[in-house]
Amino acid sequence: MIAHLAYATGSPCPTLVLDADEVPSAGTLLTDRLAAARRSLEAAGRAHVLKIALVRPSPHPMFDLDYRFVQALPDAVDSFDLRGSCGHSILSSAVAAERMGMLPKLSVGARVRVQVLNNGDSVVCEVDEVRRDEAQFTVHFVRTTAVPVHGLLITGEPRTTVTVDGELHEVSLVSSGNAYAFLDARTIGVKDTEALFADDASLFERLGRIRAAVTEQLGWPGGGAFPKIAALLPLEAGRIAARAISVPSWHPTIALTGAVCLGSAIRIPDTVPWRVAQEVGCPDGLEIVTPGGRTAVAADVRDMDGVPALRWASVDRKRVTFQGSFPLEPSASAAL
Repeated sequence: MIAHLAYATGSPCPTLVLDADEVPSAGTLLTDRLAAARRSLEAAGRAHVLKIALVRPSPHPMFDLDYRFVQALPDAVDSFDLRGSCGHSILSSAVAAERMGMLPKLSVGARVRVQVLNNGDSVVCEVDEVRRDEAQFTVHFVRTTAVPVHGLLITGEPRTTVTVDGELHEVSLVSSGNAYAFLDARTIGVKDTEALFADDASLFERLGRIRAAVTEQLGWPGGGAFPKIAALLPLEAGRIAARAISVPSWHPTIALTGAVCLGSAIRIPDTVPWRVAQEVGCPDGLEIVTPGGRTAVAADVRDMDGVPALRWASVDRKRVTFQGSFPLEPSASAAL
């Protein structure tokens, strides 16, 4: 089996892209083969690669690629979470799929239409720039039917209270691109970006415990990657600071799906993101400030029979570098 690596700037790690037709579709056969691929990566000094994308040309007339995301978990080589998605890996897949012969040569203005099998998302990757081993995209998460913004609330409520170590924490649970728990960083004693962006193990642990409490309250399986969690601070006009946890550490920026989720959440009245956004004003979109840079996101919300509804959300200036193709080790290939 030939493996492909591509890295989207701002992601915690590169994505391993595989031809979905060369692996089983589900069950222990799939996880066994993915575990073999991870062992091959480890043997090649690439154990840090924890994102896997399975792609194939889509049989659906509206899409170019079918994409399935697999989050490799650090606790064991055969431990995976297949419930969510990853925007950075979608872009990495588009670049790798061109090299795999699944797509025509990428060119400025071209659009790669991706069907996300994990959650049914429709994603359009619009090519802004192409170089030899790099491409830059604007990414559009498009709703085939406009969704009332309150339909993005996981619990149906704009804010949910969870208890951690005897303390109450108010979070907003929103699913758009991926499932996220958002909280106001000031409610846990973080008052400025210096504190929010510090390499603070106690803050990381505290956010992890809040996320675990949310997962338990939702009745979702523990030990996985979802929902993700991000702490927010208002800055100035149109700008919000965010600090997010990835697997297994701080996210260097914010997930592309996290940007989409936050850009959508600020349009849902009474959520934590909406309240934070009200302090700075975000009439034409949002700039998210993170330790690793800034991400611009815009969400199109229109009136639908008197109810605000999300039609699409877009993130621009996302750069991807193709890092090469290589055969998996013979022992892993035999298992695959």
